[in-house]
Amino acid sequence: MDLIGNGFFDFYPGNGLYVDLDGSTGQAGLMATNNTFAAGTYNLQFDLGGSQRGDSNDVTVSLGNYTHTFTVASSDPLVTVVVSNVTVSGPGSVLSFQNAGGDNVGAILDNVNVNSASAVPEMSTVVGLGSLLGLGGLGLLRRRK
Repeated sequence: MDLIGNGFFDFYPGNGLYVDLDGSTGQAGLMATNNTFAAGTYNLQFDLGGSQRGDSNDVTVSLGNYTHTFTVASSDPLVTVVVSNVTVSGPGSVLSFQNAGGDNVGAILDNVNVNSASAVPEMSTVVGLGSLLGLGGLGLLRRRK
């Protein structure tokens, strides 16, 4: 894989640096997280675009129960992909982007973001909401009398 942009193979000007998923080694690239994800539900977002160099690429994205292969034409613009509610059922799951091929020209990847979709509210928030609901109920009872 290669890090390109900012004047060096800058196919998407104004987007800073981004990753060419095939690089210049003649071997298809695999980008994966070093750390694993805990069990839970996640939202995944990333930008994926064409190489702008006359080829097409298949990119397989995997995390937990989600696996999808995107076919990206050379002239495809850099677009944001949003995947909601990806389930990771146990420890050990990594996020990976696998570019098929090996011709030194890969799809473009940028702005990868993963966040928890199964966030549990803090106890102070739950207690605060309970207090507000209780006070509201007392107010209604008092008004009823």
